[in-house]
Amino acid sequence: MSVTAEPENRQFPRITDEALENLRQRIGRRIDNTIEPWCYEATRDNIRHYAHGIGDDNPLWCDPDYASRTALGDIVALPSFLFATSRIISGYVGGLPGIHAMWSGADWRWHRWVRRNEEIRTEARLSDIVEHSTRFAGRAVRQVYHVDFYGAAGDLVADAESWCFRTDRDMARERGTKYTDVKARPPRRYSDEELDRFYRLYEAEEIRGPTPRYWEDVAVGEILPTMAKGPMTVTGFIAYAQGWGGLYIRANKLAFRQIRNHHALGIKNRFGIPDCPERVHWDGDLARLVGAPDAYDYGPERCSWLTHHLTNWMGDAGFLLRAHCKLRRHNPEGDLLFIHGKVTGKRVENGRYVVEVSQEARNQDDEVSVVGGGAIALPSRAS
Repeated sequence: MSVTAEPENRQFPRITDEALENLRQRIGRRIDNTIEPWCYEATRDNIRHYAHGIGDDNPLWCDPDYASRTALGDIVALPSFLFATSRIISGYVGGLPGIHAMWSGADWRWHRWVRRNEEIRTEARLSDIVEHSTRFAGRAVRQVYHVDFYGAAGDLVADAESWCFRTDRDMARERGTKYTDVKARPPRRYSDEELDRFYRLYEAEEIRGPTPRYWEDVAVGEILPTMAKGPMTVTGFIAYAQGWGGLYIRANKLAFRQIRNHHALGIKNRFGIPDCPERVHWDGDLARLVGAPDAYDYGPERCSWLTHHLTNWMGDAGFLLRAHCKLRRHNPEGDLLFIHGKVTGKRVENGRYVVEVSQEARNQDDEVSVVGGGAIALPSRAS
């Protein structure tokens, strides 16, 4: 059931029909005047920083000596690294000033590995605007972007769609019902025994690595090992931002210029200083002000956790062709996340031996956090 009543204490702009119609005029147009990406090149350090930002220590991306002994001959960029090469795919949305943006999903397709030191060029466009009625904030708008990623030779290395939900901050805070039960719960404190049980998943985490996973050896219905992510902390969210770059994180003169050029972006902090809305990921007070339960993880971060789950399982000889995800709720501070996967199909397509995997991640209260899946090309004993 959606939210309808107007909040009594309005502090932020609302979604208007006029602003929405102006935004629709941008559909299909190439976006030329956007901010520079966090990473232009897939350098050794940039790749490693992104991988470590999601807790991925696969030596295929992190250890040049190890990678030199593989068929690839050198480290390559993990698939989700491309989030760091485009602010648009990561949730930098235009239009609707002062309306909150929450990154909510993506559909990726990769065509080849991104090589060490390769420069990536992107082209982006707004592809769709879809209105929704939600329990989180009433009227909401799904803003969908398409981005193409080109390699050093000008070839298409990947393409993807991602989308953000634009929500009325005041409606979410004062009228939203999605997190009524969560906000009513007492603060959680884990025992050492509970955390030890969770940490055992980290101890058992397996990187398939050099041992090929052959297509013939995979069965439909096969269960992937459960992957742990968390416990969610502000430290962890910032660790991701270090590798990914964030959207609006700026300092000093650059922060001043950003707020000067985009007045609706700044939200005053407790000192009366306009600061970026991205701080919902480390500022619990602001997160609650926009309707979230507490400071929460980044959407591209969670998407990258799902691809991490797949690349661990497929091994060095596998190639991730596609991955898709849809976020279902926030992962606030204190949450634990359990990523599950199952093989749902096998096929031979264009000479490739492909398996389909479905994924679902649930928190410590068995609430669905994200659903997704992927298609993986595996080596075959027949080829």
